[in-house]
Amino acid sequence: MDRSRGRLSRSEDFTRVYRAGRSVANKYLVLYYFEHPEAGSNNTATTVRVGFSVSKKLGSAVDRNRVKRVLREAFRTNCALFRGNMDYVLVARAPLLELLESGGFRMVEAKMLEVFRKASLVREPAERGSSQ
Repeated sequence: MDRSRGRLSRSEDFTRVYRAGRSVANKYLVLYYFEHPEAGSNNTATTVRVGFSVSKKLGSAVDRNRVKRVLREAFRTNCALFRGNMDYVLVARAPLLELLESGGFRMVEAKMLEVFRKASLVREPAERGSSQ
C-alpha cells in the first residue's frame, strides 16, 4: 500500500491537475503541476504525488509500460529534488521512446529533470538539506 501512496490514480486527480495546474514542456515530456491547498489533511507538508500518461501513439503496450517504468524510476530516484506539497503529471511524447532506445535511462532522466527545472520546481541545494 505504501508503494501507491505517492501516485495519482483517480481520474478526478488527473483532471484537477490538468485544469487547475500549470504546464511546461520540452520535445519529450509535458509536465503538469498543481500545488495542494495548505489545509493539512495529513501531517506531512511535503506530500508529492505523481501520475504518468503514456498515449497509444507511443507504441504497443510493452513499449508504453516500459516508458512508464523508466519514468517512475527516474522520478523516484530524484523526488527529493522536487518541490513538495505538489501533484505532478508527466505526459510522454512520441520521441521519448526513441530517446529511451538510443540513450537509455540516463537520457530520459536528464530530459525529465530539464522539464522540472524549466518549471522552477527543483529545490536549491540549501533547501534540500533542510527537509526530511
